[in-house]
Amino acid sequence: MTQASTAHSAGQAESEHEERAGDGTAGPPRDPGAAEDGVPGIVRRRLATVEARLDGRSWLATGVVVAVAAILRFVGLSHPPGKIFDEIYYARDGWGLIDKGVEWNYKDGGPSYVVHPPLGKWLIGLGEWAFGYSDAEHGISVPGHLVTTAPEFGWRFSAALVGTLSVLLLVRIGRRLFRSTILGCAAGLLLALDGFHLVLSRAALLDIFLLFFVLAAFGALVLDRDARRRRWARALEAGLDPGRPGRAGRPAGGWRDWPWWRLAAGVLLGCACAVKWSALYFLPAFALLVLLWEVGVRRSAGGRRPWRDTLLDELPWLVLAGVLMVLTYLATWSGWLLGDDGYYRLAERYPGHPLSDTPVIGALNNLFQYHKAAFSFHTGLDDPHKYQSWPWQWLLLGRPVAFHWSGEGACGAPSCASEILLLGTPLLWWSFLPALAALAWLGLARRDWRAGAILLCVAAGLLPWFWFALDGRTMFSFYAAPALPFLVLAVVYVLGAIVTPAAPAGAAAVDPVDNGHDRRLVGGVIAGAYVLLVALCFGYFYPIFVGKVIPYADWSARMWLDGRWI
Repeated sequence: MTQASTAHSAGQAESEHEERAGDGTAGPPRDPGAAEDGVPGIVRRRLATVEARLDGRSWLATGVVVAVAAILRFVGLSHPPGKIFDEIYYARDGWGLIDKGVEWNYKDGGPSYVVHPPLGKWLIGLGEWAFGYSDAEHGISVPGHLVTTAPEFGWRFSAALVGTLSVLLLVRIGRRLFRSTILGCAAGLLLALDGFHLVLSRAALLDIFLLFFVLAAFGALVLDRDARRRRWARALEAGLDPGRPGRAGRPAGGWRDWPWWRLAAGVLLGCACAVKWSALYFLPAFALLVLLWEVGVRRSAGGRRPWRDTLLDELPWLVLAGVLMVLTYLATWSGWLLGDDGYYRLAERYPGHPLSDTPVIGALNNLFQYHKAAFSFHTGLDDPHKYQSWPWQWLLLGRPVAFHWSGEGACGAPSCASEILLLGTPLLWWSFLPALAALAWLGLARRDWRAGAILLCVAAGLLPWFWFALDGRTMFSFYAAPALPFLVLAVVYVLGAIVTPAAPAGAAAVDPVDNGHDRRLVGGVIAGAYVLLVALCFGYFYPIFVGKVIPYADWSARMWLDGRWI
């Protein structure tokens, strides 16, 4: 664990020296040990980022974790046969988009009224296009364009692929945040071994796509943060005086220095909103992160007025990213906009509604009216459901959702059971609340930007649902999906803190051979034991994550919270 502890200490030292909100200083103190280019050493440490170079060993470790995730998600993907839970809607809608360009009701021979945007269903439909789709109820049987397989594999393929890619993303994001390949791989492995993530990755539902695009947008913002810090570091090395007023005290650059990753984050967040509107809750959180990070880099570099300069320089880019988000969202509705078959698309087919057939403007107006109707559905959704739950139950696994249940099959016992239960790996999920508390305390004590970023994203993913709970809205535990990667990062942050002794103020890193060696050894054992226990817990519950046929007594033994899990 030497690599992890040294890297985590380096990141901690960077956090303690940079972005000291409210410390009353306009910039860093002069360092008598300035380098030849005149940039003080403390400023270099504050602006330090992970080197953008190909690291074969880190990618090899990443590949192992991703391979574990892929095996768990793809093996036996066609089981159980048939459509489970909401696959009865999304598998059909996905094929409708491929076949007709819009969600289609094959029973009535007309467009379907749907209340979620189309991107997630387009992705499900691509899997059906590639591997085939079959719907005996409506007489549909279409071979795959690439390989013909069991139809269940076709409509679940995209979810399994995106679920695997989300593990890859979390490994690389974790490595960049914690400056440690070990901690990054720990984050990816914990996500790969989470039952909640596994079940969503093996079913044709929308939430795994929402999780992926939100996480990808966050990763793009982290890359943007690093790119902007490198830009300032290069400018300082070239002789920039950040104390000069106006543009003279800020880096100058052409199109190569545009915040490309920030603009990419706008596109990715637009994709997330095109899966489910709840991605919008992350918009203010991500915008706030950008502003705080830009203020921090200016303060670290010694800028005179970091807040004013940030608002002047960065707000236009944020607006542009917002425009790209909207355009991306509209692009995912192209099948509806460019055709005439969509629900609410033509006014003549829906008399009595405020629709218009005026070119372009009429289409956008009709799309707006469609969104109003869908929004009314969501805000008025209060019908009781067997598997509904409240936000304060989610992290406690108070009411998981059963996707599939069957008492048939051979298991070598008089009575058998097969279930797919959307249940987080209990040991991991019951670690989230104490990890968040420790993260908040450590973040304040260390003045660590990473802790604040993780907490803000968790809040964006969970807190809005507490507000809706006041209205008695029907909701389910899978609404917590976009917050899951950030909850895992919170756990890994705490594991890194257990392994790493706190660095003294002003230190760049902790020497791997010092008085803290025993602390790191013990901490490494604790962290390793925790990951191993999560893996064992996952293995125990694996049968009810994938619908394996087991004796009824074995199934009952896994229902730890009695009726709450049944």
